[in-house]
Amino acid sequence: MLPFSYAFRNLLREPAHVIQKVGGSALVLFLILAAGAFNQGMNRLLLTSGSSHNVILMGAGSEESVERSQIPLRTESMAIAGIRGIDQRAGFPAVSGEVHYMGVLAFPGGHTSQGLMRGVTPAAFEVHRDVRIIEGHWPRSGEVMVGTLAQFVLGVGSPEMAVGATILLEGQPFRISGRFDAVGTVMESEIWFNRTDLMTLIQRESLSCVVVRLANPDDFSRVDLFAKQRLDLELTAVPESAYYANLARFYGPIRGMIWLTAALVAVGAVMGGLNILYASFSARVQELATLQILGYRRRVVLVSLIQESLFIQLIGLIVGTILALLLLEGVVVQFSMGTFQMELSPSVLGVAALTAIALATLGTLPPALRCLRLPVPIALHAGA
Repeated sequence: MLPFSYAFRNLLREPAHVIQKVGGSALVLFLILAAGAFNQGMNRLLLTSGSSHNVILMGAGSEESVERSQIPLRTESMAIAGIRGIDQRAGFPAVSGEVHYMGVLAFPGGHTSQGLMRGVTPAAFEVHRDVRIIEGHWPRSGEVMVGTLAQFVLGVGSPEMAVGATILLEGQPFRISGRFDAVGTVMESEIWFNRTDLMTLIQRESLSCVVVRLANPDDFSRVDLFAKQRLDLELTAVPESAYYANLARFYGPIRGMIWLTAALVAVGAVMGGLNILYASFSARVQELATLQILGYRRRVVLVSLIQESLFIQLIGLIVGTILALLLLEGVVVQFSMGTFQMELSPSVLGVAALTAIALATLGTLPPALRCLRLPVPIALHAGA
């Protein structure tokens, strides 16, 4: 085997070409990391937003969007009375009747933006156990509570979403009474209203859904039976985890297009790199033939050429990862369900590393094999 130092020293022979190759590699791997971080962040948000203990009662036919659902207000009290196995804390049943509404919010400075609002009662804390008030207090009448990521959805700064600031809905001012977080869920991007205030303002007499928290996740059949027996309510029962899993599948084509775009860029980089490698290896035909005369087999020489490309891809991977950590890690991305943070997880870094290996191998084999297939006498003459 040729020593590693031989492959490494060859990189210093053409610094301009090496810089060009490293730059192209870093750009491709940066795009792979960006695609992976985007997909990882969105998928994680949707798959972790739902609790296996929670079941959503919503209007039949509205299983794909709780915002379109409408069910009678009395459903909440009927669910408490008619469903066995509801979880309780301090003697209070974990049942939350909620109103989900997508509307336009305004700020005193004149800025307007669409946001996802949720009208709730304090019972929401019984079913959504991930929610924590980190500043301020529960909203009373005329007040709202905002998620820590809501400012990114609304396109405003921290001062506009601070406790004590004012937000307007339908021209009606509401004071921000508190801020909450719910790490890894869509709720962090929402604005929570006192349910009575929101229903009055948007002139609505029905709920969007009733969320029931079960003591035992396997008791879903009890909620499903309740929904099927109460034909007058026109309900359907959907496990909360299944609801968000369906949303994840809905956004699957978008994530697929992002991966496809990154793959096409990688293929383009391979094709462009082939031209550089063909020219580079063609200029080294005599050198490769001399190595064979010295007793090194063709496959040994081929491995050395691949090592050179691996060194270049490794440098590109390091540069691309540094750029991704500086520019992508923790970046908040907005989409219709709220916001999520791009995440450079170990699996994303692993995909980038495998891509670097693939680029080094697939980009090197065609020009290297073409040069090594030449008979040694012809190769020596070609380099003369």
